[in-house]
Amino acid sequence: MRPLRYGINVTLDGCVHHEAGVAPDEDSMRFWTAEMDRADALIYGRVTYEMMESAWRRPASGTWPNWMGEWDIPFAESIDGKKKHVVSSALDDVDWNAELVRGGLGDAVRRLKEEPGGPLSVGGVTLPLALADLGLIDEYAFVVHPVIAGRGPTLLAGLRERVELELVERQDFRSGAMALLYRTAA
Repeated sequence: MRPLRYGINVTLDGCVHHEAGVAPDEDSMRFWTAEMDRADALIYGRVTYEMMESAWRRPASGTWPNWMGEWDIPFAESIDGKKKHVVSSALDDVDWNAELVRGGLGDAVRRLKEEPGGPLSVGGVTLPLALADLGLIDEYAFVVHPVIAGRGPTLLAGLRERVELELVERQDFRSGAMALLYRTAA
C-alpha cells in the first residue's frame, strides 16, 4: 500500500497559516523540493490546490516569474509536473495534471493508496485533519519555524483522537527551523 505523508510548515505555537510570517529560505525550500520529488502524486483540497496552482504553476510563457529565487525553481518544476488529486464538491473540473476525487473521502483515498505507484503526499489544513481522523495518514513531515504567530489556524485543530507518532528523522536548518519526520506508531 502506498504511504500517505502530510507535510506542512508550522510555527512554534502551532500556526499553519501560510501568511503567519514563515518565510521560505534556501534550506526549507530544499527540504520541500525533496519532499515533492519523493511523492508520486499529491492530494489537495480545493483551497490548497488553488493556492498552490496560483503560486507554482508554470506560466504559459514558460518562464518562471521574477519573484522566484534560485531555490524556488526546483520546487516549482517538481510540483508543476506532479499528478494531483483534488478533493472538492465545489469544482466541476480541474487541470494542472489534476483530477477530481469523487465519492466518500475515506473510500476514495483508500483506493488511491491501493493503486500501484509511489508515495502520496497531502498538504493543507482541513483535508489533512479529515484524513488524520480517518487514520489514513502514515507519516507527518513538519518544518517547525522559530516564529510565534499568536493567531491563525493551528495544526490539526479539532482532531478527534490522539495520534501516537515515532520520530524518524530530524534536520536542523541554519535559520533555526527544524524539519521533523514522524511515522504513525504501530
